[in-house]
Formats: sequence, structure tokens, C-alpha cells
Amino acid sequence: MQNEIKRALISVTDKKGIIEFAEELAKFGVEILSTGGTAEQLRKSGLNVTDVSDYTGFPEMMDGRLKTLHPKIHGGLLALRDNEEHMNAAKEHGIDLIDMAVINLYKFEDTVAKEGCTLEDAVENIDIGGPTMLRAAAKNYRFVTVVTDPEDYPKILKEMDETGGKISEATNYNLSVKTFQLTARYDAAISNYLGKTSPVGEKKEFPDTFTIQFSRAQDLRYGENPHQKAAFYREKDTSLPAIANAGQLQGKELSYNNIMDSDAAWNMVSDFDLPTVVVMKHSNPCGAATSDGGILEAYKKAMETDPLSAFGGIVAFNKNVDKGTAEEIVKTFLEVIIAPGFDQDAMEILNTKKNMRVLEIPLSTEKQSAGYDFRRVAGGLLIQDRDTEITDIKDAQVVTKRAPSEEEYRALDFAWRVVKHVKSNAIVYAAKDQLVGVGAGQMSRVDSVKIASMKANLPTKGTVLASDAFFPFRDGVDMAAEAGVTAIVQPGGSMRDEESIKAADEHGIAMIFTGTRHFKH
Repeated sequence: MQNEIKRALISVTDKKGIIEFAEELAKFGVEILSTGGTAEQLRKSGLNVTDVSDYTGFPEMMDGRLKTLHPKIHGGLLALRDNEEHMNAAKEHGIDLIDMAVINLYKFEDTVAKEGCTLEDAVENIDIGGPTMLRAAAKNYRFVTVVTDPEDYPKILKEMDETGGKISEATNYNLSVKTFQLTARYDAAISNYLGKTSPVGEKKEFPDTFTIQFSRAQDLRYGENPHQKAAFYREKDTSLPAIANAGQLQGKELSYNNIMDSDAAWNMVSDFDLPTVVVMKHSNPCGAATSDGGILEAYKKAMETDPLSAFGGIVAFNKNVDKGTAEEIVKTFLEVIIAPGFDQDAMEILNTKKNMRVLEIPLSTEKQSAGYDFRRVAGGLLIQDRDTEITDIKDAQVVTKRAPSEEEYRALDFAWRVVKHVKSNAIVYAAKDQLVGVGAGQMSRVDSVKIASMKANLPTKGTVLASDAFFPFRDGVDMAAEAGVTAIVQPGGSMRDEESIKAADEHGIAMIFTGTRHFKH
């Protein structure tokens, strides 16, 4: 079934492209109803526009709060064209049918994101008439075309060109689904904001109920294992420098596990300013290095950490990949390469590995992923702030007789940034610019110390050690001393801190406490 568009209601906050769209509608003989600023802008462009208030015979009032909530509007949107009773009621009450609703909403989300936004500001930017009209039009999709997104204007006009001014029911249905997704997200944003705010200025960290919306980006071949079905969804903000918004330049489709590991690698490499490379395997780093000498040197050092585990891994760069680095990359089988950019001659080399996935994520100093972390459990959801804490290592408390040297401080800073991204219990050995050994995900901390030493492909003598949480006993410090560690960074806070400090002093190890734990389960 196709519906001819004879009358359109236009009321938009985002006026991008609206004049051009309305001009094209007018060429099909479409009568235009409009409100407020939209009507004024359309009229200035030379279009013939009927004000909603003139059509309803009811003026806008209460600072614009009341303008479209009228039976002549909602009857025109909701009337079933194939229902004789509906048609008779419309005729009796002078209700003209509205075939298209072009509406987008007050910018509530943008308003509450502004610094200093008050509750009054937020409330005044809750759209009432807009969502009500959208829901009415979307409910009656068999007969009404509802348009919420300026990006849809061209395809609607194309279909009208091809059909002589008509829109198909299939198109209307798809636009209806998109509309209900929009109003659901809009109501969720209002609910989440008001749920942690109060008229007396009280603030809650988390709302009483929490609602969020993600859009499906792609179906995946399977989940963590082949017997599990999976899909990948992304948040609304596509400008965040994140895996969800990466541009894939080449290679096979990303798998569930590729996405998990790529996200872990990108989050870690984003914590560094110097040219840095991270090699990730099963969400734990098996290589990492920084270099004053450039990204190629950092890559070579990162691969030295654990070449065996790096095979089939994910590699993230925080600087552009050049030709020399690309020549090194293709010497090893790697699943995914991630960087802010790739030189053209580097891409020519990487293209020789057709199956290798190459992702581009431009870095942004203005916008970083923040908000909440989510973890689903049976019957519930865990929500927490993202761990974006970066400790200035020079501010950490020196608790031993000996303070770290400048070179040790640099190594401790590197190690502390790395250990934050290792699964708990987490221990890393590191030099000033290179990861040496990793102990991840063990049930006891001393085992992590032992495994990090066992896994080390490079000498541990002269390295520093970072622990994501405190040492419950001195045995971890004693074992680190046996491996040749000269300095340790840890949060502190154990009942037996004095024992660990004493052990460090006995071995001549410098130890600092950050006061910040970085558990990652």
C-alpha cells in the first residue's frame, strides 16, 4: 500500500536541511502546517505555510507549552483512513488528515550535559507536544509518514519522486520503529536525569531506575564460543574515540573476542602520551612499550615482552602507523591492528595481509569515553563509574627508607599505567619504557608475582614492580626481591603494610603507596 502525501506538519528543533526538504514537498503540492520558529523560517524562505494556531483556532500560550495538543492535530494524525467511523468523525469536527509529521525534539540531553544546568533548565527542555505527535503518527504508520531525522530527508524525497508523491507502508513502518526508538531514548534520558536530582538540590550518584539504549551495529558470527549467538551494539555518541566507532579499513569482520580484546588494548594505549604500543591477548597485555624514538621502536620493544603470546594478538598504537612499522607488523600473524591513522604506504604493506583487521580510531583530546561501566549478572546489572584515574606517581607516598630514583619513578609510572589494565590479582614487572612480565588473574597475589617472573622473556633484574592492590603479606615483596626488583608501586592499605615496608627496606627496595586501587575483574 502507498499513501499520497497531501498535508505535512513540520515542527523541528534541528532545522538542518528543513527548508530544502519543505521546498521539495511543496513541489508535490503538499500543504504545510507548522509552528513557531519553524513556521517563521519556512515563510521567510518563500514557502506558503499555515500556522498550527490558525488551523486549530487556538493560540499558542504558556510560553509555547501549549500549541499542538489539540484534537485537530491528533485526530489528523490518528484517524484510520480505512475506517468509516473515523472518517465521518473527522469530517464532522473539521479535522483535516495529516499524512506526514516532520518533528524532532527539544535538546534535553544536550541541555543537561551543559555545566551549570539547573533543574529548571532541564524541565523547560522536556518536550511534551513533540513526543505526543510522534507517537500518534508512528502508531498510525499505515497511513502517516513520520520523520525524525534530517538524514532521512533525501531517501523520502527519492521515493516520492519515484512514486509521484507517495510513500509505501514498508517505509512508514521502518520510520515508525525509528520514532519509537527515539522517544524511548528521550524518555530514558529524562528518567535517568530526574531520578538522581531533586527540587531541593539533592543529588544521587545513580538513579532509582536506570534505562539506556544501544543501537545494533552488526550481527556477529557467534559469541565467545561458536554455540553462542551474538551481536554488537553501540551508544548514540558516534564521535567518541572508541572501538564502537572505529573505521575498519580492511580485513575480515570482527568477532566477539576481537571486539573485547580490541577495546581492552585501545583503552590501555589511550592512557599514554609518548608513542606507545600495546599487545593484547585475552584482555590482558602480553606486551607494551613506550619510546622517545618513535612508534617503530615502541612496537619492537612491545613485541619483545612475550613474542610467543603475541602471536595472533591485537596490537594498538597511540600514534599513526608508518611504512617502517607496517613492514615489521606483517612479519607476525596478528588478528587486529588499531591506530589513530595509517600512512598510505603503510596501508599498501598491510593490504598484503588481507585477513588482518585494520581499525582506525582518531584520538581526541576533547572527548574521551566516560560515563558508566556495566556488568550483567543473572537477574541484575552492576553499574560503576569508569576507572579513568591517572595517578601522578610523584604524588605517591614514599614509605621506605629509600625513595625511588628518577629512572625508577619513570618506570613506576609506566608500570602503574599498565597494571590498571591487567586482570586481578595483577602484577607487572617493567623497565622505564617496556613491560617485562605479567601475572594476571590469580587467586593469590604472591602467585601473580611468581607467574610474572616466570613469564618474563626479558631479564627482571633492575626492573620495578606494580601491584594493582596491596600486598596482604610480605612474601610478595620477598619474591620480587629475588627477581631483582628495585622499586615497587602499590596502593597500600593492608593491615600488614608495615611488614611489606620492612621487607622492602631489608632488600633495599624503594616502595611508594598511591592510595588508589585498580582491581579489574
